[in-house]
Amino acid sequence: MTLLVHDVTLTYPDGDGRLTALDAVGLEVPAGTLTAVIGPSGSGKSSLLAVAATLVTPDAGRVVVAGQDTSGLGAAEKSALRREKIGIVFQQPNLLASLTAAEQLQVMAHLSGGPAKALRRRALELLDAVGLADKADKRPHQLSGGQRQRINIARALMNEPAVLLVDEPTSALDHERGAAVLDLLVTLTRERSTATVLVTHDHAHLNRMDRTATMADGRLTEAPAAVVQGAGRTEGAG
Repeated sequence: MTLLVHDVTLTYPDGDGRLTALDAVGLEVPAGTLTAVIGPSGSGKSSLLAVAATLVTPDAGRVVVAGQDTSGLGAAEKSALRREKIGIVFQQPNLLASLTAAEQLQVMAHLSGGPAKALRRRALELLDAVGLADKADKRPHQLSGGQRQRINIARALMNEPAVLLVDEPTSALDHERGAAVLDLLVTLTRERSTATVLVTHDHAHLNRMDRTATMADGRLTEAPAAVVQGAGRTEGAG
């Protein structure tokens, strides 16, 4: 398994007590597969992504990324692991206004070093993979919302991560563009053998996922395949 979240519990201070955000959560995501996590706001989905990304340390349990147990790693070691093994696609692309599409990708990889020409080639390859080869020299204001989200995804893949964590990538897109972004994520997950976790409120496309898990009150349960297929056929986006 490329990503393993094992028996993770996470609490936050809440007045005189503690609020349980994750309650003994377990999740296994093999390389080359995409798992969707659904559930209401406040159920713990964002906390799960934060723990999987090593941005937050759980009270108990462990997270294993590409065979490396992250328990006991220091801040610098976790930062290096994120840089080398984890790609994060945020809900908002947050592209830098002054940079071209290719430069958005190059500036991320520059942190890990490498020849400038090689980084440029890698950026152009990824832009081609997300269907934006002809937009390499365009700046964010010259791109549509869907195109900016595609660049957001390409940027997360720049360092060839083993794990891809995606937070609500279609929330600001219409149905057609949202479907295109999800199709792209499925394709890239297969082609690049990433272990992908997608947090989404959009039930309309769950039939594209390999697995779907539901978060409620900090607990994670996997939905039966028939339920997932039914949700994908009958529910609208939202």
